[in-house]
Amino acid sequence: MALWVDRYRPRELSRLDYHKSQANQLINLCSQGDFPHLMFYGPSGAGKKTRIICLLRELYGTGVERLRNEVMNFTTPSNKKIEIMTVSSNYHIEVNPSDVGIYDRVVITDMIKQIAQTQQIDPSGQREFKTIVLSEVDELTKDAQHALRRTMEKYVATCRLILCVNSTSRIIPAVKSRCLGIRVSAPTEDEIVSIMNSICKKESLHIPPELAVRIAQKSERNLRRAILSLEACKVMQYPFTANQEIPDMDWQTYLKETANMIVQEQTPQRMEVVRERLYELLSQGIPPDIIFKGLVQILVKNCDMSLKTQTLAYAGLYDHRMQRGSKHIFHLEAFVAQFMALYKKFLNQVAVMDMDDF
Repeated sequence: MALWVDRYRPRELSRLDYHKSQANQLINLCSQGDFPHLMFYGPSGAGKKTRIICLLRELYGTGVERLRNEVMNFTTPSNKKIEIMTVSSNYHIEVNPSDVGIYDRVVITDMIKQIAQTQQIDPSGQREFKTIVLSEVDELTKDAQHALRRTMEKYVATCRLILCVNSTSRIIPAVKSRCLGIRVSAPTEDEIVSIMNSICKKESLHIPPELAVRIAQKSERNLRRAILSLEACKVMQYPFTANQEIPDMDWQTYLKETANMIVQEQTPQRMEVVRERLYELLSQGIPPDIIFKGLVQILVKNCDMSLKTQTLAYAGLYDHRMQRGSKHIFHLEAFVAQFMALYKKFLNQVAVMDMDDF
């Protein structure tokens, strides 16, 4: 059985639940002869990927929904073999080049060249170009982004690119200037409540308005998280009650436990345990910036004002370094080690003050 977040995902631009004026503009864009490269940007869970799927269906028809998973193989200049997973139809291909880390430039150049050299000959496809959907483009290295800029110009006759990013601040100007930017802002809490009510109606469920509002608030305007929380609430307890507990995501509980471990003990042995837990979160696909933000929010709750100020200053420093680097675990671990040092010093000062008072 599919999760509700997949089962009730709109498949057509005309059926989107919010940003309807934007959906109409995308329909008009598809009806015009000249289709540009696009860049969808906005926060996680706002609906970027849903709008891309609907746009592809508007461009190519229902054939775009016949998907297949494929593994593409590439060879780096140093003769290292790398593999990357793709999802494709006869008309498009979706790939996340950042999955291969520092070899993303090889994937960008070779894959686009390989796809762009094949002409679209299916007359029912409506378009003479193929579409390449690139996810998490803001995670690409600068080399890969410059390679992307060159290939966008070279193969514009036979392929179009749709880029999906959370923030445009890490995209080089040369790529931004070659795309039509489409901002997908997060839905409001009222829109999230309306969508949850619609899902419950289709599932023949009754949800108290108070519970729907609480789920929407806890989701922080992330629609995907709200729908997953709604389904988790239904699994835990039905009929719903207005004041029932809304379960945290598994990764959120795991992150809270990790933060508590940092506060309880500051030793090299505990640092090793925390490193393993951070690796586990990263390996499960939790974005490093979400891990970092969650850690900081939990840790500062255990600090007084002076320690809170120092913690946030170091958080800003290591977050900036993490955004510029490619090995996220180094910077997460460095921040944890720095916080442990600060917190241990703080505890020692408190102990000395207590001794003086005694």
